[in-house]
Parts: sequence; C-alpha cells; structure tokens
Amino acid sequence: MSDVRRAVCPGSYDPPTIGHLDVIRRAAALFDEVFVAILVNPRKQGLFETDERVEMLTEITSDLPGVRVEAFSGLVVDYCRERGATALVKGLRGATDYDYELPMAHMNRHLTGVETLFLAGAPGQVYVSSSLVKEVARGGGDITEFLPAAVHTRLLERLAQQA
Repeated sequence: MSDVRRAVCPGSYDPPTIGHLDVIRRAAALFDEVFVAILVNPRKQGLFETDERVEMLTEITSDLPGVRVEAFSGLVVDYCRERGATALVKGLRGATDYDYELPMAHMNRHLTGVETLFLAGAPGQVYVSSSLVKEVARGGGDITEFLPAAVHTRLLERLAQQA
C-alpha cells in the first residue's frame, strides 16, 4: 500500500479565484499530491472552455509541487478512486456552502469511503465567488484583488470579446 497521501480539489473554476487558489495551496501543504479536478458538465456552458480553465489553473499552481490539474466527467468519487485519492478538499465560505456540501460529503463517504475535508475560507475572501466576480466585472467594477493576475487578464479579454 502506498504511503503517498492524495487528495482531490473538485470544482468548475469558471474562472479560478484567489479563494480557489487559497484552498489548493492549503491542500498542497497537507497532502503529497493534489489533483485539481475540473468538472466537465455538458449541460452547463461556462464562460471559459474546460481546456482554458485547465491552462489557467496549471499556470497559477505551477509553483506548487505535487499539484496536477485535470478535467473529469462523471462522479468525483470515481475520479478519486482512479487517482488513489482518499480525500476531497473543499473550501467553505459560509453556512450556505456547508448546507450544500454536507449531504454530498456523506454520500461520497457512504459510496466509497472517500472523506471530505472542509477548509474555512480565508478572512477577507469568503464573499468571493466566480459568479460574483464575473457579475461585477461585467458591470465595470474592479475585480483585480479577487483573481490571480493571469486569470484577471483572461477574464477581461473574454468579457471584451462578448461586448
């Protein structure tokens, strides 16, 4: 049996925010390998294509040893099993996130024994979400502090293309 501790940080990451990056960094400090797993959901059209999100996350996590970025479809617990991961790591911004995530954590553990670890959002970031950042940017607001620089540039370029 391997002594390598592996975890998965699943999400849509459309786009990845400083909050996402904070959770990934903290997971990388706790585990030997962290898979940043971008859910491919054909029923949802994101602002960025999956390959673009993979590129952005690969760029902003390039300084983190043991972090890999991949796209996946299907059940996250199946993805965990395929990668040998024993834990899911998710960030919580507040009670609404907890209420949404807790039943999934119980189901995932029941189905496969994969544990879910919740990391409290960093102070000053708990209100940051991809959806809110996109909405503020569309309205012309300054979202610089909420996104890694490379992601900020791509988001502004994408929104300009849509205008």
